[in-house]
Amino acid sequence: MADKKEECGVFGIYGDPDAVQKTYFGIHSLQHRGQESAGIASSDGEYIKSFARMGEVSRVFRGGRGMLEKLQNPMAIGHVRYSTTGSSNPLNAQPFLSEYSRGQVAVAHNGNLINAGLLRDEYEAYGHIFKSTNDTEIVVHLLAKPSHAARPDALGHVLNHLQGAYSILFLFPDHIEAARDPFGIRPLSIGRTKEGAYCVASETCAFDTIGADYIRDVEPGEIIRLDKNGLTSKFFVKPGTVTPAHCIFEHVYFAKQSSMVFGENVHEVRKRCGEQLAREYPVDADVVIPVPDSGTSAAVGYASESGIPFDMGFVRSHYVGRTFLAPSQELRELAVRLKLAVVKETVKDKRVVVVDDSIVRGTTTKGKIKSLREAGATEIHMRVSCPPVKYPCFYGVDFPTHEELVANKRTLDEIRDYLEVDTLGYISLEGMLSCASLPGDHYCTACWSGEYKIPVNTVVNKFHMERHQMQLFDNID
Repeated sequence: MADKKEECGVFGIYGDPDAVQKTYFGIHSLQHRGQESAGIASSDGEYIKSFARMGEVSRVFRGGRGMLEKLQNPMAIGHVRYSTTGSSNPLNAQPFLSEYSRGQVAVAHNGNLINAGLLRDEYEAYGHIFKSTNDTEIVVHLLAKPSHAARPDALGHVLNHLQGAYSILFLFPDHIEAARDPFGIRPLSIGRTKEGAYCVASETCAFDTIGADYIRDVEPGEIIRLDKNGLTSKFFVKPGTVTPAHCIFEHVYFAKQSSMVFGENVHEVRKRCGEQLAREYPVDADVVIPVPDSGTSAAVGYASESGIPFDMGFVRSHYVGRTFLAPSQELRELAVRLKLAVVKETVKDKRVVVVDDSIVRGTTTKGKIKSLREAGATEIHMRVSCPPVKYPCFYGVDFPTHEELVANKRTLDEIRDYLEVDTLGYISLEGMLSCASLPGDHYCTACWSGEYKIPVNTVVNKFHMERHQMQLFDNID
């Protein structure tokens, strides 16, 4: 793990008497994508109801005093959130329910709109009042603009005004629409239950949870509509005119191992990355251990390719909160130890290969290495299943500022010395891309290469960098 933060997860289902309960289970299975807030909006065909609060899914709805029953309707959308734009507060919890000239709409969004600040400034200058600070609300203001609302394809017209990453669900009183940005940066998939109800989700693990079958992905630039006629599709950009820019960090870290993302299983991609890493950075050692959870699959691949036995050297606790809340560095270090405990018997008197998905800031990776030394490891060889992260992301991954990135202005040897490991190896960019099935130019690699597929102008860059500088960051690495 690294001090990057999860994004958001969305789920929607139409035409199921248990739509709200299935949405609850759907967003619960997407909890790894965001733990700050959760919410569900539902409709009976005429009126939308919504409930969203701060906290994890089970806590939000356990404290909602029968809210799932109160929301009971045959169509629903749900959301789990980590704030990549907008502060962490109840007003920013989604789905975002609003009312405009055409009636009610609830919106759930995964991604980041890089022109949201500019659009917000423009609308505020004309007297629009915003009740939240997240970028999703600007979409409702665009929908409500009379010249947009009057168009036959109002939603497609609005989406063409957005820049950045978005997989987004709209719940109208009588139907659901789901769309994906023209670059397909964030994943969004279509499923169908055994009873024939269509559903959409950020990851296919949500379909597994409710017993639905994965059908296909929502295509980049596509809008799908779920209503009484089933599923219909249209495109707001001409197919084939934009080269995809799928975020390969979904495969590296974000997505659940069981999910199909961008057409292939996450665990298999991570395992191939581990195999490639072993070919690029072989070493004589006694045991391969992962940094759980997202480093586990790559460690399995490294062990398989290298012939070095695999074992669990760290045990992760899922009950530790964010360590940056601790009031002192000493207490933060204790919280890190509590969250990731060393299995001493696995590493004592052994040469250890540690496989992690990424190193971003590096501060707590250094703490993990120290713990392994104290447990008796004689050698520690760090292997990382993605290249050095050198650049900020503007498309929905909340990395620290450019200056905080450990690989910024440091050589490989300098990072090795900083972490105090015997050897250090990052998979090459070309090697990582070779582990995925699509052509290399179909993935976004901006955080490693600095090549942004969607141009980030200086105004947008300034807006986001100021936001990053005001944000508190998790010390879990």
